[in-house]
Amino acid sequence: MKQTPGFLLFVLIVFCVPLTGVAQDKPAPTDAAELAKKLANPVASLISLPFQNNMDVGIGTYNGSKNTLNIQPVIPIKLSLKLNLISRIILPVVSQYNITGERTNQSGLSDAVVSAFFSPAEPNKGLVLGAGPAFLVPTATNDFLGTKKFGIGPTALILKQTHGWTYGALVNQIWSVAGDEARANVNQMFLQPFLAYNWKSGAGLALNGEMTQSWEASTTSIFINPTVSGVTKLGTQIISLTVGPRIQVAAANGSKADFGVRTQLAFVFPK
Repeated sequence: MKQTPGFLLFVLIVFCVPLTGVAQDKPAPTDAAELAKKLANPVASLISLPFQNNMDVGIGTYNGSKNTLNIQPVIPIKLSLKLNLISRIILPVVSQYNITGERTNQSGLSDAVVSAFFSPAEPNKGLVLGAGPAFLVPTATNDFLGTKKFGIGPTALILKQTHGWTYGALVNQIWSVAGDEARANVNQMFLQPFLAYNWKSGAGLALNGEMTQSWEASTTSIFINPTVSGVTKLGTQIISLTVGPRIQVAAANGSKADFGVRTQLAFVFPK
C-alpha cells in the first residue's frame, strides 16, 4: 500500500503539534468551549478553514487505497439582524491506487460541492435550522475522479445544542442538469447524522455517519466516523485538531474498505 505525503503530513500535525509546536497561551476554557460548540455546528457564524484527510485501505479486488483531502472553507455572511447565509465548499484532492485496476493510480481534484445555508442568526432555544441550494461543480482533473456533470439540488440541516451536546443531521440531494452526455446522470443523496459532546476545555468526542445513495446506479456507501478533537493555538492562530477511525459498513460492487483513518486540521477565525 502506498501512503500519500498529505496523509503523512496530517498524521504528523495531529500527533506532533500538540507535543511541540503549540503555544503556551491556550484559549481560556470558556473561549475554547464556545469555539468547539461553534465548530460542531456546520452553519455557525464562524469563519473556518478545515483540511479534512480521509485515508482508506484494503479497497476492492486489488486491495487498493484511497486518500481524499477535503478542503472545506466555511464563510458566514450576515444578511440582516435575523438571517445569515453560510457558504460551505468541499473541494476534494484525491490520490488512489489499485482502485480502477491492478497497478493503476489516479491523482488530482475531484468534483466540488458548494452549499449555501440560510439560517437564523440566533438559535431558538438551542435549535438551529438551515436550508438552501447545493451545487455539484465538475472540477475533476481526471475522468476517474469526477462525473463531468453540473448538478443542483436542495440541502438542509437541523441540530440541537444543549449542555455540551450537539446532535442533528445534514442532508442534500443533487441532480445533474448539464455536462458530458456520454457520462451517467447524477441522482444522489447525501445524509450525515451526527452526535458530539464538548467539554469546557474545548476537547470533544463525536460520532457521525455518512451515507451516499446513488439512485441512478442503485448503490449505497456508508461510513461511521468516531473522532476525538481539541481546540488550541499554534502561535497566535487558533486551530482545531481531530482524529479517529473510519469504518465503512456498506459499499458498491465489493469496493468496501477494510479500514480507514480521518484526521483534520481546521484554522479558526473568530469574529
